Amino acid sequence: MKWLVVSLFLGLIPLVSLDSPPLALGAPERPLLPEAGSTVAGIAPSTRFLPLDEITIDDLITYFADGTLTSVDLVRVYIERIFEVNHVLHAVGEINPDALSIARILDAERVQGRLRGPLHGVPILVKDNIATLDKMNNTAGSYALVGATVTREATVVAKLRSAGAIILGKATMGEWAQCRSRKASSSHGWSAYGGQVYGAYYPQQDPSGSSSGSAVAVSVGLALASLGTETSGSIVNPCEKGNSVGIKPTLGLTSRSMVIPISLRQDTVGPMARTVKDAAYVLSAITGQDKFDNWTSAQPFIYRSTPDYVKACDFSGLKGVRIGIPRNGIEYFVDERTKPIMDDFEKAIRVMSNAGAVIIDKANFPAFDFPAFNRNASIVLDTDFVAGLAEYFSHLDHNPNGIHSLKDLETFTKIDPREEYPERDTYVWDRELSRNISSESPESFQAYQANLKMGLDEGVVGALDKYGCDVLVMPTFASFHLPAIAGLPIVTVPLGYYPADTPLVMNIKGTMVSIAPNIPFGISFVGRAWSEEKLISVAYAFEQRTMVRQRVKPLVSPTIELQNVVQAHDIVTQSSLNNDTSQQGSRKTILHRSGSQIMGRISSLRSWTLSLLNTIEMVS
Repeated sequence: MKWLVVSLFLGLIPLVSLDSPPLALGAPERPLLPEAGSTVAGIAPSTRFLPLDEITIDDLITYFADGTLTSVDLVRVYIERIFEVNHVLHAVGEINPDALSIARILDAERVQGRLRGPLHGVPILVKDNIATLDKMNNTAGSYALVGATVTREATVVAKLRSAGAIILGKATMGEWAQCRSRKASSSHGWSAYGGQVYGAYYPQQDPSGSSSGSAVAVSVGLALASLGTETSGSIVNPCEKGNSVGIKPTLGLTSRSMVIPISLRQDTVGPMARTVKDAAYVLSAITGQDKFDNWTSAQPFIYRSTPDYVKACDFSGLKGVRIGIPRNGIEYFVDERTKPIMDDFEKAIRVMSNAGAVIIDKANFPAFDFPAFNRNASIVLDTDFVAGLAEYFSHLDHNPNGIHSLKDLETFTKIDPREEYPERDTYVWDRELSRNISSESPESFQAYQANLKMGLDEGVVGALDKYGCDVLVMPTFASFHLPAIAGLPIVTVPLGYYPADTPLVMNIKGTMVSIAPNIPFGISFVGRAWSEEKLISVAYAFEQRTMVRQRVKPLVSPTIELQNVVQAHDIVTQSSLNNDTSQQGSRKTILHRSGSQIMGRISSLRSWTLSLLNTIEMVS
């Protein structure tokens, strides 16, 4: 504990030793820092920084450029905020023990004028099925993979690092991306390793979808952004319940290499953030072809550059756009519980129309057979999961529990009491293992082809073509099914929230609240393959006109802000400068010291730290 306290407080020694494991967050001890709203040595907290649940990448770029903020400060405050609320929300499973060290390197690069891009020094969380080649685990929420190591990290993580992002930690997720138990036996966001993720907008809120920790963490400002994965709704659903923005990319726009899979034919990796523009920044960093994922070779950007998704954020993005409303794909899911969503959806249509969009109502899907969707999707996902898991396990460098197949995994899960079997069953695996077909069998191929026809010609593309639309718009709860099976993109943004008189609705298991007052919901824009640029433009224009996110606030939210950490760091740093008054007045001057001066100060502070620790040891 004492090493953790001092290292986080000073930001001048590693969070843990180089041989230490990742910082797991089951029951964390909080390091000492001033409480939000308090004074530090008689100095009132500054208001120069925006709150961290409102701050954007553009804001951070400004703070970094004028020297008022460092990446070390930012990492430190995010870790503090995680410690403050994670025992309630369980959104973060592990903190990267090298995060502060990486932040120092990136701060030094910034001082030297070497910027890798707009994400330089920005902390980002990744879902716990996206492999990182560092000290963190990649578990998909299961103890079966704790301690396992990989031969290479996920391509999307390598791209984030190349862009200057700091991988802050691993976001908790629904175990095996909700691909283990029947709904009545488990719950969204539960995993043996990470615990139960809860949404922040109502007590015991169902976070929805497997990328639940990624969405919850972003919604309350535990990181600037995160990565999630979606097979069928697992980015857009948690984002709508977290009052946030999620982009489910076209299948093949982002690599899935070294991402624990459900389905090679449906899985995507995408960004989750509080604003469309921030999500666009992250998307721009992770797209591109990858030799380890053949599906990325289908990208149409071989002879032209990938679109600049940030430049697509245009306030006039709705003007002249033909937006279709596929009512038959919405009404199938509508009941009395969706009335508040539909009321706000109709208001949203008027906003778009007033912004110059051409609205085509009843731009219906040529066919919409949801029972057939379920039958075919089940065959595709079951056969892909068995094959995909074995492929991922084959790339483990160290496999302490000897997990090489779904059967091995099932055996481990039923034996290890931490996996809570049989309270949480293995119904999905039992079904998958009982099928006498593989992902290469004619039955699986036929089901996949039926899915493509339903999602493309009879679905999204059929409606776009028939009615001459640029995009389709739907409430998020109804939006993700056809894009999932057809590999098409979605952008979800906040639409509204349930009113105060909303009756409570529990999840199927009866353990979490699915519908209640203050729980947010979203609106989604759906398009053709590779149409992210258009979807982002439209979503941004709608977001900027409505700013729904600002109207609903979480019930659980950290209080630690940037000014608390920055001021504490200033005072400790100044006290170590031996009355070097020429440097006391300017953080920017301190930041731009020469390398030898910085190392001298670090050496002095390390000595001070060791002295403090010796004192603590004597007292204890």
